[in-house]
Amino acid sequence: MQHLWAPWRMGYVTTATEQPKGCIFCDKPAAADDEANQILHRGDLAFVMLNAFPYNSGHLLVAPYRHLSNPLHLTPQESSELLYSIRVAITALNGALRPEGYNIGANIGKVSGAGYADHLHVHVVPRWSGDTNFMAVTAETRIVPESLEASFRRLKRALEEQQQAETGQ
Repeated sequence: MQHLWAPWRMGYVTTATEQPKGCIFCDKPAAADDEANQILHRGDLAFVMLNAFPYNSGHLLVAPYRHLSNPLHLTPQESSELLYSIRVAITALNGALRPEGYNIGANIGKVSGAGYADHLHVHVVPRWSGDTNFMAVTAETRIVPESLEASFRRLKRALEEQQQAETGQ
């Protein structure tokens, strides 16, 4: 029998039933250290960050800065930038990880499964053929092959290269 070690998952397992104090979508962008908080991109009204407990490598979260739970309360400008930030997330993922597809969606409200129901956010999950396996079915475990820090660096580099290509620098 082989053993798969994923000690970083213990943080999720031990806090899965506890909601941390504060709001990660408010607190992390307010901090000055984007790398430590794994904020990949900042716009004027929305931002992109890595999910600390990803479904797959490169699982990103896109959120408005403003603390709101209902997408109907977004201003037209926030809606536009939220969608643009999803595009930024896909651009970074395409450049760094070359996924074959995506799951993009939001869980609105606690009953829908939202872990942070009070702050609207959109999941951008890269997908590959065969990225699900017996582990998820038999052991209720997902295998994420890359650390969050390595994913952040890879995605940040790909996003910077794409932005340089667009601006001709």
